[in-house]
Amino acid sequence: MVPFLSVVLPAKNEQGNIGLLIKEIHKSLSPEYAFEVVLTDDGSDDGTAQVAIDTAKEIGCNLQVIYHANSCGQSTAVLSAVRHAKGEWIITSDADGQNDPNDYAKLIQQASLLSSEHFCVAGYRKKRLDTAWVRFQSRVANNIRQKLLNDGVPDSGCGLKLFPKNTFLALPYFDHMHRFLPALIKRIDGEIVVCQVNHRDRNAGVSNYNAWNRAWVGIIDIVGVIWLNKRAKHPVIAKIYSSQD
Repeated sequence: MVPFLSVVLPAKNEQGNIGLLIKEIHKSLSPEYAFEVVLTDDGSDDGTAQVAIDTAKEIGCNLQVIYHANSCGQSTAVLSAVRHAKGEWIITSDADGQNDPNDYAKLIQQASLLSSEHFCVAGYRKKRLDTAWVRFQSRVANNIRQKLLNDGVPDSGCGLKLFPKNTFLALPYFDHMHRFLPALIKRIDGEIVVCQVNHRDRNAGVSNYNAWNRAWVGIIDIVGVIWLNKRAKHPVIAKIYSSQD
């Protein structure tokens, strides 16, 4: 049985996209799955949160909204939402609508086959609709990350992922950590599965989370993740004693 799901949406100034996205999420998951949507309004100066609330009321969708007084970035927005999420499993999805909610069922199906305590089902946008320059940047970044981290994920920039809440909360937090979730989950002996997903154009606005395009930021982050990985310990429990047994 699939546990209760929380769909986490980090959003900044997505008034033109969030209403349609919530309707699509509700249509794709209801009534088969028990779920909620958890939106972090990351310091928006438009009506993102209100549109989300009005839409959720209109269609009867279970919604939480976490407000950041100032923009803290995508990783922190995800962290705030996960901390408040009620679901055992978390689905992260970009709030601009470029991730297709019809793909959620694929991730859920893959996750249902896993027996590991910690895992991540990571989306892979094989047919991306971005410009040639953006695709080139991503290809270079992914190749460098793969050679250095070997996390088995060909598309680190895809926001569509599924993992247990307790897995995410066991990870070290830092800015931009959302780009490295598979590597960080692998570090704690988690299982990584890649799932091909759809990629769509955004309906309105422009991306507000593009710091990854600054190469020096990505390199610093990769070095930090390598440092964490080299210091990870994986104990083998030989025996447990309890006076209550």
